[in-house]
Amino acid sequence: MSEYRFASFTTFAGVPQASIDSLVSTPADVAIVGAPIDWGTTHRAGARFGPRAIRGGDYLGAHGRRPHLPTGIDPLAELRVVDVGDVEVAPGYLEDGLDKVAGAVERIAASGAIPIVLGGDHSVTYANGTGLARVHGAGRFGLVHFDAHADTGETHFGALHGHGTPMRRLIESGAVPGHRFVQVGLRGYWPDPPVVAWMAEQGMRSYLMAEIVERGLGPVVDDAVASASSGDADGVFLSIDIDVVDPGMAPGTGTPEPGGLTSRELLDTVRRLARELPILGADVVEVSPPYDGPGQVTAFLANRVVLEILNGMAERRLLD
Repeated sequence: MSEYRFASFTTFAGVPQASIDSLVSTPADVAIVGAPIDWGTTHRAGARFGPRAIRGGDYLGAHGRRPHLPTGIDPLAELRVVDVGDVEVAPGYLEDGLDKVAGAVERIAASGAIPIVLGGDHSVTYANGTGLARVHGAGRFGLVHFDAHADTGETHFGALHGHGTPMRRLIESGAVPGHRFVQVGLRGYWPDPPVVAWMAEQGMRSYLMAEIVERGLGPVVDDAVASASSGDADGVFLSIDIDVVDPGMAPGTGTPEPGGLTSRELLDTVRRLARELPILGADVVEVSPPYDGPGQVTAFLANRVVLEILNGMAERRLLD
């Protein structure tokens, strides 16, 4: 029987539901998991509703095909993708919530599946990187980070964790060393010079929007691919803060910064990275539905970001 999108389904793109425990006996290639946390925000809250909105940003039937027009590939036919639901977190208890998300990511990765985390604010990336490091080894993978902001603050209003500090915490913990960080799309008026100097000391590679405009996105992504795959790294983690996109195309986010990438540029770039690099995990964060307006354009974009990552992964598999 046909299913229309207005008859809602509760998993990403209608993929099968699963539990994390079941991944041991019934292996999956990819496991979608929600991290509904937004108590790490500094401005506009609402990203706790992001996982639901990203799952719902779809108009195709639950059992419909999704052939990608440029490639002809249906990633959901080439990859076994399941949705394990949201991590159960207690509102307001940020560190406890991050511990639970890290545990969920660790268990997914240990099963052999690639975790794709639907945020949530960007504090969850500390948990995601920590969980991956427990399985793949600290310092063994790179992180390609799309964002308007560097998220390398020393503290978050005196606390260690918040959406402005996860990249610093990952470096300090050793989970992802600074020389394995690549950041794309930074702009605006933060961080301040001492934090920028700290980033340089760690060997982080940051590509500002000003450089992207001057050089073009293609050459910058060439550099990002080369940096992320250099040395003896075993793979990469993709972290996409939706505010890397200009707020004219992605208004539903907590800290909008004008002058970002277009939605088309982001979609093409994440697919390319997933095709050219071995992906160990990914997250899409900072989607805040209360600010998305009636058109849900940010949620639809975030949904497509996940689909483009999956398509790139499927392309890579078919090319091997």
